[in-house]
Amino acid sequence: MQHWIRTLDIKLGWIHDFDKFVIKYVNIDYFTFDSDQLLCSGSNDKTVRVWDVEANKQIQLFNGHSCTVYCVKFSLYHYYNYHCNVICSSSFDKTIRFWDFKNNQQLQLFNGHTGSVCGIEFSSFKGGRYLCSGSYDKTIRLWDVKTSRPLCVFNGHEDIIWCVDISPLQSNNNETIGLIGGSGYTICSGSDDKTIRIWDIEKTKQFIAFKGHEAYVRSVKYGSNELGINGSANTILSGSRDKSVRLWDIRSGQQIQVFKRHTNYVYAVEYSPFVVNNVEISGISNVICSGSWDNTIRFWDIRSNKRELYVINGNGERDCGIMCLKFLQLKRKAKSYSDCGINLCYGSNKGSINI
Repeated sequence: MQHWIRTLDIKLGWIHDFDKFVIKYVNIDYFTFDSDQLLCSGSNDKTVRVWDVEANKQIQLFNGHSCTVYCVKFSLYHYYNYHCNVICSSSFDKTIRFWDFKNNQQLQLFNGHTGSVCGIEFSSFKGGRYLCSGSYDKTIRLWDVKTSRPLCVFNGHEDIIWCVDISPLQSNNNETIGLIGGSGYTICSGSDDKTIRIWDIEKTKQFIAFKGHEAYVRSVKYGSNELGINGSANTILSGSRDKSVRLWDIRSGQQIQVFKRHTNYVYAVEYSPFVVNNVEISGISNVICSGSWDNTIRFWDIRSNKRELYVINGNGERDCGIMCLKFLQLKRKAKSYSDCGINLCYGSNKGSINI
């Protein structure tokens, strides 16, 4: 059993791996339902699986998709409105499906994309009522989870859309969405056309396009407004097949930083909950994190592309590349376990999930 923990200052130690059942993991998500700490995974073996982190075991399996499951997300909307334990999954079979893993049944099926469905993301507003999806058909679609209806289609990318994200919750408490009323919320997307595009949900049109990557964009993330004092508000983080991680300023439309230490494709990027002292600015900076096909996870100072803070090497034979990352905070039920603090979960190309 292998596992590790990372907090700045860094502390390493292995906790769990989940590598007994699935051929290849593509995406993971984490949530606490009541007192149960759960992971879900989507895989090349066409399955969606649910794992109990505390018990270190699989507790549910869904095999309704007919092709690779590309992305999985826990649905907070179903949990907070109906107290249902639900996972949403996107697949190369061109569908998006919702699974009730407590009652072992499929709840909803979204058809509409004419190509494989890649990245999906729930809205930060309205309790996650809205879902956006990117596809091989070069479109982004926005869905109303409550009614199962498509709301709008965003056109503009010239190739496959691999990843999407929705801007974080705003402090003005304006939670309405474009087709229902103004909001200021946006969607960002990364594509095979090498661009990152920002879409205005209210106006249902493109707001800005970032160009700079030299190959397809595999991962995009919005910075949180809560971290504004540390340099991540109004920013987007991206990872690409060109082996780089890039930071973009939404307001100016310009690239802020480029991080180039990976030796292979960058498949996952995340804003971390950590901060570091940056002597160059006499203040604190956020830390970002990237996972790559070169089988490393790298931590960077967001304000300095010269400051690679730490590198974690995956197990070469077992992992063969880092596919996805997820920060989480585990809470141990057993008295014999110490508090784990902030943890990082990653899924590998060969099929292991590690915390």
